[in-house]
Amino acid sequence: MNPTDNSEAILKEIDLKFQAINQKTDVQLEGLLWAKPITYWDYIQTDALLNLQIQRTTLPDEMVFIMYHQVNELIFKMILWEIDQIADTENIQVDFFSERLSRITRYFDMLTNSFSIMENGMEVDQYMKFRNTLTPASGFQSAQYRLIEFASTDVINLTDRRYKDGFDENTDLETSFEHLYWQAAGKDYHTGEKSYLLNEFEKKYKEQFLRQMSSFKTKNIWKKFTQLPIEDQQNTALIDAMRHYDKTVNITWVMQHLNTARKYILESGKGNGEATGGSDWQKYMHPKYQRRIFFPKLWTEEELSNWGNETTV
Repeated sequence: MNPTDNSEAILKEIDLKFQAINQKTDVQLEGLLWAKPITYWDYIQTDALLNLQIQRTTLPDEMVFIMYHQVNELIFKMILWEIDQIADTENIQVDFFSERLSRITRYFDMLTNSFSIMENGMEVDQYMKFRNTLTPASGFQSAQYRLIEFASTDVINLTDRRYKDGFDENTDLETSFEHLYWQAAGKDYHTGEKSYLLNEFEKKYKEQFLRQMSSFKTKNIWKKFTQLPIEDQQNTALIDAMRHYDKTVNITWVMQHLNTARKYILESGKGNGEATGGSDWQKYMHPKYQRRIFFPKLWTEEELSNWGNETTV
C-alpha cells in the first residue's frame, strides 16, 4: 500500500467515525488546521500540578510531607482505575484479571517501598512543629483509600470485628456503614458520639461511600473472583495475585505506615503520642486488632489466626 492509499484508508475510517455520531467530517478536519500542537507540559498539566503544594508553615520539610501525600493520592487514583476495569468487564478472563490485579499490587508495593521517604526524609523537630498546624486533619480522611476497600471486598470483611458476628451480606448499607472498622478511630460506641474528625469526613464523603458500597456489592474484586468458572478460581497465578494483594494492602503497607508514625509520634520523645485527628491510631492501624482481610477464604486457618504477626504470615 502506497502512502496515498494509506491516507485514503485513514480518511475513510475517520469519516465513518464521525458519521456514527452525526458529525460532519470536513468540519472536524478543518478544526485541525487551527489546533495547536500538543506539548508535554500542556498534556501533563505540569504547571497546575506543581502549584498544588501550599504550605501552612515556613518549615521546609512540610513540603516533603505535602508532596508525598499528594503522590499517594495519585497512586490511589491509578489503583481505582484498574479496579474499575476488573469490576466493569463482563465475562472477565483469568489472564486479564491476574494482569490487572498485578498492576494494582505493584502500585501498593510502590507505596510500601516509598515510606522511607517519609521515615527518613524529614527532620523530627520540623515534623513535630508543623504537624501541630494540621490538627484536626488526618490521613484517616483519605476518601480514595476507603473507595479502594469498598471495591476490593464484601462490606462484611470491613466490619468492626466486635460486631461482625451480628452482620451478614444482607445487612442494610447504613447499618453496615456505622460499624465499619475505621469508625472505631473516631466513634465512642458506648455513647454513639463521633469525633470532629469523623463528622467532617462523613459530611464530605458519606453519600459517595454509600454509593460505592452499593455499586460494588456485586462486582468487587472478591465477587468477580467468585463469578469465575470453578477451574479459573483454582488458577494458581490468580490465587497468588489475590493473596499478595490482600497481604500487601492489609499488612505490609499498613505496618510501614504504622512504623513511620511510631518513629515521629512515639520514639522521638518529642510528642504526646496522640494523632492529629485524635484517633487511637495504633489500634486503628495495626492489622492484628481489626484483622482487615479482603479474601479470608484464600487463607488457611493458621494464617488467619496469625494475621498481623508479620513474621508468621
